[in-house]
Amino acid sequence: MALRYDTPSLMRWNARAYDSSFGYVSAQGTPLIELLDPQPGERILDLGCGTGVLTGEIAARGTTVLGLDGSAAMIEVAVAQHPGLEFMIGDGGNFHLHRPCDAVFSNAALHWMVRDPDAVIRCVRAALNPGGRFVAELGGAGNCAALTSAMLTAWREYGLREPELPWYFPSPAEYATRLEQAGFTVRLLEYFDRPTPLDECPDGAADWVRMFAGSLLDDVPPGTVEPLLRRVNELAAPALRRESGWVADYVRLRFAAVRA
Repeated sequence: MALRYDTPSLMRWNARAYDSSFGYVSAQGTPLIELLDPQPGERILDLGCGTGVLTGEIAARGTTVLGLDGSAAMIEVAVAQHPGLEFMIGDGGNFHLHRPCDAVFSNAALHWMVRDPDAVIRCVRAALNPGGRFVAELGGAGNCAALTSAMLTAWREYGLREPELPWYFPSPAEYATRLEQAGFTVRLLEYFDRPTPLDECPDGAADWVRMFAGSLLDDVPPGTVEPLLRRVNELAAPALRRESGWVADYVRLRFAAVRA
C-alpha cells in the first residue's frame, strides 16, 4: 500500500514511556477493532498508529495494514516491534494513498491533528474506496477538563504565558457535521466518560503532563518545571486522586462512518 506524504512538524514523544506507563491507550482500543470488524484480504490504514500495537492486532485478522504516524520515534519502535508490517511517517492532514483502502482506523490520534481537522477528514475520504469505512475514537469535548484546568491555573500562578494546548476535543455534533460535510454518512456515534486509572504514573497528573503536554514545558524556565508540576498535582488532586491512585478524566468520542 504505497503512500505519498509531506514530512510533518513532529511533536516530541517518548515512545518507550508511552507503551510502559501509558499502555492503556492501546489496550482500550480493542473494542474499536471489534467495531471496525476487519476482514481477511482487506486493505486498512491505521492513522496515528503510534507504536503499532493495534496495527499488529488488525493485521492478525488477515488484513494488509499500513501504519502511519507523525512521530519518527513512534514509527521507529513500531518497525522494531512489528518487522513484518509496513509503517511510515506522515502527516494526517496531508497524505495520499496510491491505491485506496477498504477502511481507515484511528485510535486516540485524531485529537492531536489540530492544524486542520477538516483536511484530515478529506484525506481519509480520498484514501477510501466508495463505501469504505472510517472507524475512530478520539477525545471529545470535556476530555481531561480537570487536568487542563489544573495546568492552566498553575501556569497562571507562576506568571507564565498561557500555553497553547496541543489537542482538539470536539463535541459530537461538531464532529458529525465535519464528517457529513466531507461526504461521509455517520452510522454510529458514541460520546461517553471513561475515567482511566493512571496505575503506572506514581507522580500522577505531573506524569501525565510530561507525556502528553511535554512540549509545553520547553518554554518553562528549567528551575520552575518541577515546582510547577507539583502545583499541577496539588490543583488536580481534589478531582482526580482517589484512595486507589490517580485517575485521568477522559471523555471519548467514538464513531463509524461510511464514505458516501
